[in-house]
Amino acid sequence: MEILGYIGAVLMGLSLGLIGGGGSILTVPILVYLFSVDAVLATAYSLFIVGFTSLIGSFSHMRMGNIHWKTALVFGLPSILAVFLTRAYLVPALPDPLFNIGGAAISKSLGLLIFFALLMVAAAYSMIKKQKEADDTNAGEVKFNYPLILVEGAVVGTITGLVGAGGGFLIIPALVLLAKLPMKQAVGTSLIIIAAKSLIGFTGDLKGNEVIDWNFLLVFSAIAIVGIIVGSILSKRIPNEKLKPAFGWFVLVMGLYIIGRELSSMS
Repeated sequence: MEILGYIGAVLMGLSLGLIGGGGSILTVPILVYLFSVDAVLATAYSLFIVGFTSLIGSFSHMRMGNIHWKTALVFGLPSILAVFLTRAYLVPALPDPLFNIGGAAISKSLGLLIFFALLMVAAAYSMIKKQKEADDTNAGEVKFNYPLILVEGAVVGTITGLVGAGGGFLIIPALVLLAKLPMKQAVGTSLIIIAAKSLIGFTGDLKGNEVIDWNFLLVFSAIAIVGIIVGSILSKRIPNEKLKPAFGWFVLVMGLYIIGRELSSMS
């Protein structure tokens, strides 16, 4: 199973390199089902893996000038604050079990996995549907809708803190539609935002009692980095409009599988 897990790490990196998002939502299922990591701890591990991998992947976009730094700050600051507060205070404060349904207790781990799977389904829909708006944003001055960008940043940060996903599938549409960034700049800017908020969010877990397996984290991250480097190279040859729907269908199947598996375990 570990071999499959490390193959999954490569695929996760490939997705980040190819489309600037999406791959991070594979990390938690890989950790939980292939490496038997507790779901709550897996969300913390995912933040480090996604953040470190995205940071390395953003270097090539820096060289190509694909990062709009002002947008990264406007969107990133509320997102970073939200993810840190969520990991440091909200997640530890969640009761375990969360609640009971018909006499069945819904544990914190189960609740986070179900919420994560629902997020995967939403992400899949975002990637499967055609993004006509992105095709019309290849030029023009960047304009900011500050209130919406700040709110979106805070929302994405909170979701990131809860489930450990980088949120690229939420960030990229926001940057394209709210900041009017061209798609390539949106991808590059998304990676640097994901890197900053995920790594800073991970520090919120370091004050807790969790034992962090650093050797495993670094090995997994190194393998994912191979994937993101290869993905960045392939992204110059493979059009995004073909990759996103295919990956979206894969994520949809994964999300439905997790929901079905976890709900069946309750019976």
